[in-house]
Amino acid sequence: MAKRDAITAARLREILEYDPETGIFIWKNTKARRIRNGEEAGSIRPFHRGTKLYYRIINVDYSPIGAHRLAWLYMTGEWPTLEVDHIDRDGTNNRWSNLRLSTSSQNKFNRGMQANNAVGLKGVCWHPQSRKFRATISAHGKQKHLGLFDCPAAAHFAYIIAAEKMHGEFARLT
Repeated sequence: MAKRDAITAARLREILEYDPETGIFIWKNTKARRIRNGEEAGSIRPFHRGTKLYYRIINVDYSPIGAHRLAWLYMTGEWPTLEVDHIDRDGTNNRWSNLRLSTSSQNKFNRGMQANNAVGLKGVCWHPQSRKFRATISAHGKQKHLGLFDCPAAAHFAYIIAAEKMHGEFARLT
């Protein structure tokens, strides 16, 4: 069984063709019986059991690897040194223009609103003690209180300002 980092860009280009415009990998030189040359490579799998986050995974020399990481290797000739973030948060969209390197924290900045958010606005929750809407933002494992507001829109606006300042290009506002 090959280790992921043992797979070189040359080996990858030998067995797969990558189209940066579509983000699709096509088998071009495989001897596997159940895979035909010319077929799209990989399968869509959940990131973790029970999650709604999915990625395309491709088995290369018996190693399952995310297509986004293979795209980085294919295009740059080197394994990514950081995480590979999907700008549009769609883990199956591996177009080259949709991929960027990010730290773990930056990748978390790009998350959407939590599913259990009762207010419906990212960074905003109801604060029962004050009977107001509370705006908070997280960065680098710490949560920062942004203030208490009479309406949820004002609290969300405070979140937007803080997110653009603290998260920059990785800010996800919804």
